[in-house]
Amino acid sequence: MGELFRSEEMTLAQLFLQSEAAYCCVSELGEIGMVQFRDLNPDVNVFQRKFVNEVRRCEEMDRKLRFVEKEIKKANIPMVDTGENPEVPFPRDMIDLEATFEKLENELKEINTNQEALKKNFLELTELKHILRRTQQFFDEMEDPSVLDESNTLLDPNEPQRVAPLRLGFVAGVIGRERIPTFERMLWRVCRGNVFLKQAEIEDPLEDPITSDQVHKSVFIIFFQGDQLKNRVKKICEGFRATLYPCPETRQERKEMLAGVNARIEDLQMVLNQTEDHRQRVLQAAAKTVRVWFIKVRKMKAIYHTLNLCNIDVTQKCLIAEVWCPVSDMDSIQFALRRGTEKSGSTVPSILNRMQTKQPAPTFNKTNKFTSGFQNIVDAYGIGSYREINPAPYTIITFPFLFAVMFGDMGHGVLMTCAALYLVLRESRLMAQKNDNEMFSMVFAGRYIILLMGVFSVYTGIIYNDCFSKSLNVFGSGWSVRPMFTSRLGGGNWTFETLRGNKVLQLDPTVDGVFKGPYPIGIDPIWNIATNKLTFLNSFKMKMSIILGVIHMLFGVSLGLFNHLYFKKPLNIYLGFIPEIVFMASLFGYLAILIFYKWLSYDARISKDAPSLLIAFINMFLFNYNDPSNKPLYTGQMVIQSLLVIIALACVPCMLIVKTLVLRRQHLWRKNLGRENFGGIRVGNGPTEDEAQIIQHDQLSQHSEEEPEFNFGDVAVHQAIHTIEYCLGCISNTASYLRLWALSLAHARKSRPSPTPPHPFFQGLKHLLFLFQSSKVRG
Repeated sequence: MGELFRSEEMTLAQLFLQSEAAYCCVSELGEIGMVQFRDLNPDVNVFQRKFVNEVRRCEEMDRKLRFVEKEIKKANIPMVDTGENPEVPFPRDMIDLEATFEKLENELKEINTNQEALKKNFLELTELKHILRRTQQFFDEMEDPSVLDESNTLLDPNEPQRVAPLRLGFVAGVIGRERIPTFERMLWRVCRGNVFLKQAEIEDPLEDPITSDQVHKSVFIIFFQGDQLKNRVKKICEGFRATLYPCPETRQERKEMLAGVNARIEDLQMVLNQTEDHRQRVLQAAAKTVRVWFIKVRKMKAIYHTLNLCNIDVTQKCLIAEVWCPVSDMDSIQFALRRGTEKSGSTVPSILNRMQTKQPAPTFNKTNKFTSGFQNIVDAYGIGSYREINPAPYTIITFPFLFAVMFGDMGHGVLMTCAALYLVLRESRLMAQKNDNEMFSMVFAGRYIILLMGVFSVYTGIIYNDCFSKSLNVFGSGWSVRPMFTSRLGGGNWTFETLRGNKVLQLDPTVDGVFKGPYPIGIDPIWNIATNKLTFLNSFKMKMSIILGVIHMLFGVSLGLFNHLYFKKPLNIYLGFIPEIVFMASLFGYLAILIFYKWLSYDARISKDAPSLLIAFINMFLFNYNDPSNKPLYTGQMVIQSLLVIIALACVPCMLIVKTLVLRRQHLWRKNLGRENFGGIRVGNGPTEDEAQIIQHDQLSQHSEEEPEFNFGDVAVHQAIHTIEYCLGCISNTASYLRLWALSLAHARKSRPSPTPPHPFFQGLKHLLFLFQSSKVRG
């Protein structure tokens, strides 16, 4: 249970692995995930390590698998993911995997190349088919007698008509539909209007053989006279990436060519279908195992990368590794090494040797599916030092609760709880589906956080008496208006004329019977119809935010005491923790006490005379107690507040200067009063012989780190930064907790319907209903 509230106890261990068993042992250690390998070759280049060739082979296989995965996704074939965790293949199986991936990649590349060539040929034939059809329509229109008669009527009848034989050349092709206007303008300007362009759109989009995109194109035919214009036209077509096709001049030749093109298109379409079917079969077979292949290859790559971190002895028969591992999992690591040795068939067992070191150990916190989300939130802000208190267990309560303070709505909380409860109850089925949606994955990973936030939101919604921005009158309001109609002297205080003439009336709690008592739980529902509801909730939630913030900050500072006690640092307790807690309690803890005091001391009859806490807190720092507009809250307030301010100010130099001077004095004492050992006799607080051997061994060890040299300037600057940050943080963090109040009011305001006037139709309907009810009453 202790590991839940504090990071795991770690130890540095040395592994001696036989060369033939090292691969399987590292694989088993990776499966349990309880060790962190240290790099024992920091000065060796990555490309000069022993297993660099194996790592490259794994990267090449991973590249081939990514190519296969890309083709599978392009074909919209679902990849099977059963959640299986396959075992790592043996090193001898790498050749078979490489051969399988090489064959699959080459087959897919060959299919893609052939398919691209076939599609390109199919596109050309399709474009040629449309050209032959459209050009035939163009020539039919030009040979239409009605068109010729209309053109002859435009000529002068008195002028003798001469029909001179005129032979025009033409080119036909296909161009992108969006380039037609620019293409036409360019032809007109370059050829100076001496060409005739006729174009028609291709109704069905054509498939690009390279990108597989649908492209809209148009057929065009250009008539011109002379070779000079012909060269210009061809260059313009080339510049606009238009494809030119040969087009016969006679009708019969065009008809015969069209028949041949249609026959070739049918044959080509059949070949394309067969090629696509073969490609689909190959990809469907690969989609069943591509996930398993990825896991195997990446596990192999991770193993060889880890083996590159190890040292190899002179005989090349043993690998030496150093790992950080939890002390509580040493038995599991021993069993994993034993399984790896047996799996490899080696007869020499692997050795796990625990080492003594002064190096700082890494921080490791064990988590489960419930605590992992909260641990990730804590780690996002910073990971604690080794063996420090872990804030994650406390965050399980504080994080959802502070969210609920801002999101206090019973109705919305129920909806959130139901949604999170569905994710929790169906988590096994949802995890098996392997949803790739990033938003859903994020929500699913925080399902337990959302569940607790919803439950706490229901609780705070009950306290706020807020359900979809409406108050629930469950126990009956604690206010009554009936006594206001009867005066204490027997006369009428409120009459029906008073109700008709005033839109807003004030309930007087001093009249007997008006205020019957507090609402049993939460806020009285009568505040929902009060005009000063926002003013009341502002004061209530602002004070509540300050109280919660001060309690939360005091609790966080108190956790540091357990760290100081665990690490046996009394100096941090007396010159760190105590001044910090006194500083915060003297100022902001006192403010929270004033809030409770004001709530208990002032009732409805004297609430108008209550002084402002904000003004009183400001005057406390200014030592201003002669403010006539803000009377003291209690007797002796001036003495107590002045004493608290002086105590808080005295804590600052204690944290800033005294601790630094004491640290310097301790360093000088250790330096001048060194420990000595004469003739085997221990002098003063010197180490024993066994301790001296351990110290000597640590000093001679290659990886031992010396104690950092004491630098007074660095320590002073560090302590100054910490003190300033803490003092300013107390102020800024207290102000930051006011966002609980601000966001709570913002949520309540946004959840409430806007006060816009209703539609005229509904106003008229409401008026008709009122007239109907009035006539019914009169009748």
